[in-house]
Amino acid sequence: MLEARISRRAALMGASAVAAWAASPARAMLQAAARVPVPAFIDGLIAKMTLQEKAGQLTLMPSAWGGGVATALNPPTEGPSFEAQLDEVRQGLVTGVFNGNGAEMARRMQTAAMTQSRLKIPLIFAADVIHGHRTIFPVPVGEAASFEPDLAERTARMASYEAAAAGIDWTFAPMVDIARDQRWGRTMEGAGEDVHLGMLIAEARVRGFQGKDLRAIDSMMACAKHFAAYGAAEAGLDYNTVDISERTLREVYLPPFRAALDAGVLTFMASFNEISGVPSTGNEWLMRQLLRGEWGFEGFVVSDYTGDMEMIDHGFAKDSREAARLAFLAGVDMSMTSGFYRKHLPELVEAGEVPMARLDESVRKVLAVKAVLGLFDDPFRRIDTKREKARSRTRPALALSREAGRKSIVMLKNQGDLLPLPKSGKRIAIIGPFAEGQHDLNGPWVVYGDNAQAVDLATGVRAAVADRASVTVALGSGVEEPLAGGIEAAVAAARAADVVLLAIGESENMSGEAQSRPEIVVPAPQQALAEAVAATGKPIVVVLKNGRALALQGAVADAPAILVTWFLGSETGHAIADILFGTHGPSGRLPCSFPRSPGQQPFYYAHKPTGRPNPSDDKLEPYKAHYRGIPNSALYPFGHGLTYGRIEYSDLQAAPTLAWDGELTVSARITNSGTRAAEEVVQLYVHDRAASVTRPVRELKAFRKLALAPGQSEVVTFKIRRDLLLFYGRDNKPTVEPGQFDLWIAPSAEAQGVHGTFELLAR
Repeated sequence: MLEARISRRAALMGASAVAAWAASPARAMLQAAARVPVPAFIDGLIAKMTLQEKAGQLTLMPSAWGGGVATALNPPTEGPSFEAQLDEVRQGLVTGVFNGNGAEMARRMQTAAMTQSRLKIPLIFAADVIHGHRTIFPVPVGEAASFEPDLAERTARMASYEAAAAGIDWTFAPMVDIARDQRWGRTMEGAGEDVHLGMLIAEARVRGFQGKDLRAIDSMMACAKHFAAYGAAEAGLDYNTVDISERTLREVYLPPFRAALDAGVLTFMASFNEISGVPSTGNEWLMRQLLRGEWGFEGFVVSDYTGDMEMIDHGFAKDSREAARLAFLAGVDMSMTSGFYRKHLPELVEAGEVPMARLDESVRKVLAVKAVLGLFDDPFRRIDTKREKARSRTRPALALSREAGRKSIVMLKNQGDLLPLPKSGKRIAIIGPFAEGQHDLNGPWVVYGDNAQAVDLATGVRAAVADRASVTVALGSGVEEPLAGGIEAAVAAARAADVVLLAIGESENMSGEAQSRPEIVVPAPQQALAEAVAATGKPIVVVLKNGRALALQGAVADAPAILVTWFLGSETGHAIADILFGTHGPSGRLPCSFPRSPGQQPFYYAHKPTGRPNPSDDKLEPYKAHYRGIPNSALYPFGHGLTYGRIEYSDLQAAPTLAWDGELTVSARITNSGTRAAEEVVQLYVHDRAASVTRPVRELKAFRKLALAPGQSEVVTFKIRRDLLLFYGRDNKPTVEPGQFDLWIAPSAEAQGVHGTFELLAR
């Protein structure tokens, strides 16, 4: 076989040395700690490389043989033909490509690299596998609503199983940006507003993508993005300026990246935004001092799509040559898309503006990571067209998509126990632009999935009920435009039904990158549809499609039942039907707060109290911190979500003091007094009453998902130690101070649950 023959030649060194390193227990152990050992052959390989070949190893380009979806997801650039790109491979001018067209494309490119290039260095193939490859799982913010890191790990593992079979070595995920302004379109790509949940999901997705061994043919390398504070863009405007204190950066936006690093991530992606006047792509403090120096990161940093080029428009670099120099010296090892590195790095080294040692350092990192991936041992290890087909959309993958979908759904409201619906005896009208049709199911940031293969709502509902003829459909309106006669037809359908499923919200192109929204509301034509349908007096279940928290208003907010269903992926309709008809109970919780009004943004539960907090939501007092006419609280807060049970919190047990080096056990009794089984997410929150730096009103410190049968009661216990109370002091160093603390064991960030206090004693 050609692949086997090339594999034996790949490393340009003795095969026994490659095999010994690949099988080394030390390699696996170091990999788990995000360490990147450098095999002995690499320095010899670097010594043989020309400046142009070194710059080529630091240049990642879009695949010339890609799909239309991949092209649409990024700004258009003029690129070479596939044959021209193969010639670049032969010349050693690219380290790899991304968002290509599967295993056959990868086979042809790798063959060119391994048979026709001078040094025969294997290519790396990357892709945006954000929430699934061919089988699509819920968008990440939806999956975070499950409050199950294990689920996030399992879906990432399955995505890796599929994608690696298509020749993909490296995914540009997870996105671990904290999103506290719901106007920001990329909210859908992360885990929401909370630091603790964000850290757990970041760790889980890195573990899932990378598996136990990065050389395995069902593993691919993860990339923590976007470093850093991309989610803190002013006014929620994508790509916008970020200007925050170092303390906020360290307490809120950096911890999920550190969690990804601790989980073994080997690559970081620089963010588009500037931080306090310095674009991340050119930020030496961020990349070299903090990431490499303070945190000890040994992998490599890649720019975002044309990130180095964009420093010119930032007004930070005067031209492409200076942009390349600034990005490289700041610590961005690899340039994506612009081609600036291969164009300018050789000249910059020759001119003495970039030290050769720094160039070799970055090349060494990239080659070492390729070795960790097993590419020198076998460049074709993940490239197999038969395997690609066999692993695509398997039954276990689709079953996992359905499970993830139903666990992502959050029930905001259920007045009069309207839900679950009976499977027979009710006439159901599904109304709204998302009632049926193979569109807007997978969600944003899907390169390889196909909505035509996904299950829509009407299909899922009809499959669940006893009589398919009992289900009627009326679109009523478009997503952002009215339909002629649409409302009249929808009203007629509602009047003929016993219950209405109102399928409304955002389309795929209203969420994701470059989709910041100034008004995070249901679009006006859909709101008008909701008002007209509500006027019929028929019971309404709102089935909300969204990639962010929305400000619900009017008939939508007043509906007796509301389900947040995000974008659920391949098994959308079946997953929603599982919850609607009670085959499974709702168990999701909000990872981002739903505001009372769009004008509250940015809003997040862990805000500061200010010097003039309003005492309660019951009465708005003058000259207190609230907007005119509404309290400074959420309509539905972080952590909120209902079940089909009746959940009660009682019997808080907590000692009054925590010794400096001790441990405080706190517990509460959680009871399901209802007649249906339920899964409750029990959450532990803490507030530091007085500190040298003001602290948030609450901070999530732990949670536990608990299954309770009807009538069952269980005591949930948490442990509090001093390190759980850490914050960054005035010197921007981590510290803990003695004093009084509030604690809540509660069902959401604003619920009372059970409340107590304790004192952390001085050492």
